[in-house]
Amino acid sequence: MSDLSIGRLSALSGVKVPTIRYYESIGMLDAPPRSPGGQRRYGPDHLERLRFIRHGRDLGFGLDDLRALQDLSARPDQSCDEADRIARRQLLDVERRIAGLEAVRAELLRMVERCSHGVVDECRVIQTLSDHALCAHDHAGGHTASKAG
Repeated sequence: MSDLSIGRLSALSGVKVPTIRYYESIGMLDAPPRSPGGQRRYGPDHLERLRFIRHGRDLGFGLDDLRALQDLSARPDQSCDEADRIARRQLLDVERRIAGLEAVRAELLRMVERCSHGVVDECRVIQTLSDHALCAHDHAGGHTASKAG
């Protein structure tokens, strides 16, 4: 497995070929050696790094945080305080997003429960979407909605 094509690396890592090339272009993944025919040839280190990045992305980490975590992983004797700080910041961000989604869920439930299944002119869903003041919670997630026409 020390001489992988980009297609095989993609299949083994679950990362699409254009994304692999992108990670190379921004320095997240070392450029691989090339075969005599000019094809990229990847090794186990590339696969391990891609799996690390993919797992981090699945957990919502941004590329800057993943770059910092990769840098830390190259220094195994260093304190993990920075890694912990990055993970705690990500956890707080996830908790904020969950709270926002819970507010959206509550508002959608409220809209659906108040729907009388009559005509569109009296539809509570349409009315609520048309006038944010009818909402019970601020669920805009930082977006400012204009109440002007």
